[in-house]
Amino acid sequence: MTTYTTTVRGLATDVRLPDGPGPFPTVLVRTPYDRRAHREELRGWATRGFAAVAQDVRGRFASPGEWRPYEGEAADGAETARWIRGRSWSDGRLVASGASYAAHCALTLALEAPADARPDAVLAAVPALGVADTAREPSGAERLLTRAGWWAAHGDRPDSDDGALDKALAADPDLLAHLPVLDLPRRLGRELPSWPGVWRRRDRGRLIALGDGARMPLLAVGGHHDHFAEDTVELWRRWGGPSARLLMGPWGHGLTAAPGSDAGPAHRVRLGDLYARWAHAALAGHLTGGRAGAVALGGSPLWTTADTEGEPCAPRLRPLRGTAFTADPERPASSGDLAVPPDGEPDRCVLVTAPLPRPLDLLGPARVRLRARADTPSADWAARLVALTPEGRAERLAVGIARRSEPPGRYAEFTVPLGRPARRLRAGTRLRLEIAGHHFPAHARNPHTGEDPVTATRLTASAREVDPARLELRLSVLRTRPRPTDPEKEIPR
Repeated sequence: MTTYTTTVRGLATDVRLPDGPGPFPTVLVRTPYDRRAHREELRGWATRGFAAVAQDVRGRFASPGEWRPYEGEAADGAETARWIRGRSWSDGRLVASGASYAAHCALTLALEAPADARPDAVLAAVPALGVADTAREPSGAERLLTRAGWWAAHGDRPDSDDGALDKALAADPDLLAHLPVLDLPRRLGRELPSWPGVWRRRDRGRLIALGDGARMPLLAVGGHHDHFAEDTVELWRRWGGPSARLLMGPWGHGLTAAPGSDAGPAHRVRLGDLYARWAHAALAGHLTGGRAGAVALGGSPLWTTADTEGEPCAPRLRPLRGTAFTADPERPASSGDLAVPPDGEPDRCVLVTAPLPRPLDLLGPARVRLRARADTPSADWAARLVALTPEGRAERLAVGIARRSEPPGRYAEFTVPLGRPARRLRAGTRLRLEIAGHHFPAHARNPHTGEDPVTATRLTASAREVDPARLELRLSVLRTRPRPTDPEKEIPR
């Protein structure tokens, strides 16, 4: 193999070529996380017949310039694509590939670059689609913990410090509780001029909307436990290209399974081989048209087709406590602790089901429909669904947040989406549903005053009441065994 480093438009670029005379199809990865970390990936692509290119985005690591997250990537990507197609080792065919922010780079090249620079296929894994998509839930609730961690590690600096937020929290465990949220850079002790702009962006869904007009194949890869799982599925659903494939497993953002998770040996997919087989088929025009793919069911060995979806089911819930509760942002319900306070003034409404008489397979959309009221003009309603195993262990299944503005004290009926759980629950498992006013620090606290949670400096408690007779948990349940599939056959077909 031949390996060399060069610059394209001044940007540091590594190239790895397969053995043989060429020319070759090319895979391009543009990343803010140090192109050198992709050397093994480049070698893997090259052994499978691709020229492989990794590039530091502008202002990061060995690439000069100013680092402006989620800005300018289409223009730099277009120049790099044209450069690749002008090399003697390139046969002109190009796959834009990447995970997380690198998936954003791949998608902007595919959807926003001039037509002559666009790739022939796109591989987007756990895609961080844009500033607004990563910073907020669809309801507008702010994803505080993940954005604080990302900006502390990578924002407004040429390199990365992945443990920056953890170190700051070790020094000040209440770091994220200090107000206003906008002052986080000062508390971190470093300049973050781009931090305010994170919260001004309101163009959530922009790339997904552009995907309607796509003209090349897509492979979207995600994890059921990834923050961006819903965006991954929606990107696949809306993609307008000739074919779209979806691969979803019981993984987190790193496409790996956490210890003790619902992943098993059947969910170990050889992603390098799978990606290469899909890319070869996509570039050769051998993929069947339309949307297809494979989705794993956590807690079981089952893989099924991506269009499989359960039938609606509304399990019976019994209220335990807190149909009237207080959402106090000074003592918010914790996103990191699955324990429920057993006594004291309730800080959430808690409901449970009876033990399941038989195994239950969840696959598809889930939501909570409720009738409730708050005595404040603004209120977040955080719904958390937890599985209580027969051994007594609590396992998070789904979380959703709705932000509401109602006249104080007036009942309203509304829905809290809970994503798309994909999980087998064993017989004897109980479901616990919690309705709270906060989910902190994963999400910023609603101050209940009507002020922006990012700039607010004053917090007030909010008295809540939930009508248990008008509360419904709606799940998607597989009544019969679905058609099993093998992802390594389903994705490249």
